[in-house]
Amino acid sequence: MKVGLISDTHGLMRPEALAALRGCAHIIHAGDIGDAAILGSLGEIAPVTAVRGNNDRATWAAGIPDYAEVKLGGARVYVIHDLNDLDRSRARDFDAVVAGHSHKPMARTEDGVLYVNPGSAGPRRFNLPISIGFLHIAGSSLAPELVPLS
Repeated sequence: MKVGLISDTHGLMRPEALAALRGCAHIIHAGDIGDAAILGSLGEIAPVTAVRGNNDRATWAAGIPDYAEVKLGGARVYVIHDLNDLDRSRARDFDAVVAGHSHKPMARTEDGVLYVNPGSAGPRRFNLPISIGFLHIAGSSLAPELVPLS
């Protein structure tokens, strides 16, 4: 199963991000969405799990949760915008944690939990790359992939 990971769009849905996400079985948006239309565009590709970021405070975002738990294939995934808000003891109940906020793409394993930040697919911030990610799930095996967008 191929799961698309996107974060920090801040109201900008890049056509190259949409093109890269085509073919995913599910998409996770890790917050700072910026506009409800972003979720609509992603939802035309695959089912979407999204969380609210610190900038998602307008009325349209009121129903978006601060965190989400989703089972995808054989993997239990926790989604939160800012890793600093994560209760690390709670993370041990999951196979992966997907977060955004920092705009820095990252994938690492700590205490048996895979942590993935797909980076930012929105407006460029400082000299940070524009990127998305994928989570490849085969049974209980997880493989992250970080993809820079040109």
